[in-house]
Amino acid sequence: MSNTFKYTRRDFLSIGGVGSAALLLAREMSLQTFQKTKELRLYVGTYTSTSKSEGIYVCDFSLETGKITPLYTVTGVVDPSFLTIGRTNRYLFSVNELLEYEGKPSGSVSAFVIDHKTGGLKFLNKQPSLGGAPCHITTSVNGKYVLVANYLGGNVSVFPVGPDGKIGPAADIVQHVGSGPNKDRQLSAHAHSITLDKRNRFAFAVDLGIDKVMIYEFDEDKGKLKPNALQPFFQTKPGAGPRHFAFHPKNKLAFVINELDSSVTSLTYDAKVGTLKEIETVSTLSPDFKGISACADVHVSSDGRFLYCSNRGEDSIAVFKINETSGKIERIENISTGGKRPRNFAIDPTGTFLLVANQDTDNIVAFRIDKSSGKLQITGNTVNIPAPVCLKFTPVVN
Repeated sequence: MSNTFKYTRRDFLSIGGVGSAALLLAREMSLQTFQKTKELRLYVGTYTSTSKSEGIYVCDFSLETGKITPLYTVTGVVDPSFLTIGRTNRYLFSVNELLEYEGKPSGSVSAFVIDHKTGGLKFLNKQPSLGGAPCHITTSVNGKYVLVANYLGGNVSVFPVGPDGKIGPAADIVQHVGSGPNKDRQLSAHAHSITLDKRNRFAFAVDLGIDKVMIYEFDEDKGKLKPNALQPFFQTKPGAGPRHFAFHPKNKLAFVINELDSSVTSLTYDAKVGTLKEIETVSTLSPDFKGISACADVHVSSDGRFLYCSNRGEDSIAVFKINETSGKIERIENISTGGKRPRNFAIDPTGTFLLVANQDTDNIVAFRIDKSSGKLQITGNTVNIPAPVCLKFTPVVN
């Protein structure tokens, strides 16, 4: 079985001051906000340069039926492939996955303020991402910074966020170096995502090009990244091509999805010192699948019992049961995503539905989660949006 796509991201693009207790309380309040509503707002990041997409798409999402209702499009945003929303749900930030910005080899990062009544976005400003093809972005819990992974730049950058939501010039940038055995995809570093732990003490930058999860101490007051002295990186299997990273809600386990060899690795996580240790690595593909496939995204259910992984090629979501004692995972099912080339997917904050963005078939499909078994149930709810890549929820404020 071949385990990589024939085309690469490079090919694709070329053609186209808060205490820990307060942070935890804020998270609880945010979850309660979602649980009180019967409707959510859904923001969809897309590729505009290689599709008919016009920007960021805004939809309503029913927590009762799973129905997705398109509202309107925020136009004039170029390649907003990945989005993040701050803890207060006031600001949305987007990467612009470009190879060049203002004549330099860089993409950019854009900031928007969210109109809670309508769901609309008002553009605030943008900054160069300081690396080509920025493909992932996240916000710090205190709302003071956004962190960006630049795929072709092979680096991660940190940007301050002002009280008005505008992004300032970069506070820090860290360059990755190295390569991997896959000559088509790993000639150099390719930072693919950056994830903060719950307390914002450590940042985990997953680099597909060098088969490493880089581990940084994060100074949330100054926006600086420093290699973790106890473990500067976790090394995956050669050629695995790690892509995205997810924490277990109890903060003692973590999972990394490996794009190139279609696998997922479960790890123990020591939150006190920011270290990772492998438990096991298993295939995300059905045992009888023989085609070409590559992983994209990974998420843990809100109750911590189940793990979900997306496969592009098999075009499936792989569902695993998590043994919270051992950290090992057991396959439950692989279910069709109802489209082709699933990218990011999202579990709503109440843990009721899972939505999948199928990039090549221009559709988003909603599944209901069976909370007892973890299995996904087809709802029949789908919406057509050009080249959907990233899905993010906010509460609807009436």
